[in-house]
Amino acid sequence: MKYSNVYVKLVGEDGNAFSILARVSKALKKAGVSKEEISKFQKEAMSSDYNHLLNVVQDWVNTN
Repeated sequence: MKYSNVYVKLVGEDGNAFSILARVSKALKKAGVSKEEISKFQKEAMSSDYNHLLNVVQDWVNTN
């Protein structure tokens, strides 16, 4: 996991892909991650389907 110190709640939240992207991006920004790195995350997360997005999110941050 790239940013194990960043936590994003998924359970009980809006499951829309764009909502998830926004929440993770916001959490990364709040943790001081660079704009370039956040852009890299977004590009990777959006490169395929919904399941891929969820896998990328879990590879980058802690989820619950």
